[in-house]
Amino acid sequence: MTKILGLTGGIGSGKTTVSKMFCALGVPVYNADDEAKVLMHTSEKIKSEIIKVFGENAYVGNTINRSLVAQIVFKDKHKLKAINAIVHPEVARHFDQWLSQQSCPYVIKEVAILFEIGAQDQFDFILTVTAPKQNRIDRVMKRDKKTADEVHSVIQNQWDEPKKIEKSDFVIHNINLKNTEIEVKRIHKEILKAIV
Repeated sequence: MTKILGLTGGIGSGKTTVSKMFCALGVPVYNADDEAKVLMHTSEKIKSEIIKVFGENAYVGNTINRSLVAQIVFKDKHKLKAINAIVHPEVARHFDQWLSQQSCPYVIKEVAILFEIGAQDQFDFILTVTAPKQNRIDRVMKRDKKTADEVHSVIQNQWDEPKKIEKSDFVIHNINLKNTEIEVKRIHKEILKAIV
């Protein structure tokens, strides 16, 4: 039975960088955020439910109006819960299909808001990636062309790092890429030892 490592961390912490390092070691990675974006554009069920909650302007043709929806959800916790309740069950179904095609000892499911959606029981191991708050803000501002305020509003909707760390099996402090790579290799060996 293939084991699942849940990989999480706050915005800008470097989850995807860490995922790519595991990928280079031959570990299959499922990025829940990327798949959610695809499903929001391709699933008629998701589209109609999002329009019910957010109105006709939530989509322009088949493309979700990301800036409008983001503005709404980061100001209104009920709407954030609503969109999660629409999208996450569909992503979970899609992941199960993907998982059934894997044959490695373990896979990674990268989930930005793993703890926030109460998904921690779905994993055999959890790895949290952290980085100093200012580093994270700077990375996201540069990467996504967002303002510091926009990044702060996302951070406010995510669990604090100490809370995530406490509930994780592994932690990577992603400050120096060489050290991060060493940690990834160490964790990879530890997981293989634990499951073989």
